[in-house]
Amino acid sequence: MAEIQTASRFAVTTEKSVAEAVEAVQAAVVPYQFGVLWHLDINQTLQTKGQEPVAPFHVLEVCSAPRARRALTLQQSTGYFLPCKIVVYQEDATGQTVIGLQRPQVLVDLTDNPPAALQELAQEVEASLMAAIRKAAQ
Repeated sequence: MAEIQTASRFAVTTEKSVAEAVEAVQAAVVPYQFGVLWHLDINQTLQTKGQEPVAPFHVLEVCSAPRARRALTLQQSTGYFLPCKIVVYQEDATGQTVIGLQRPQVLVDLTDNPPAALQELAQEVEASLMAAIRKAAQ
């Protein structure tokens, strides 16, 4: 497992197949009080629209209802990027499976004057989701 961190995203590679990684993410978020609201299989959607498939790519929308409520109470504009998204895909160049997310702290910083409490909440959410992703990759 290798970690990839940039200013805006966090990801890990895993030896698991994309399908195995999707299942692992669904299970790994639960202990952190997150649930999967929606699972989008990009290729399934492309095929229904008559498009050629790409390398496997899945988007899992995850939410922790108490944290989402708190974020919206602190600043309504956080709703623009809720729920959090975890992606699982096969890297084109290497064929490796990648699990990752946009860093919630970065997204919160894009809002107008985020209060300190919202920034702290974003740090908590980010730490929880990063831990879940690491666990899913094992």
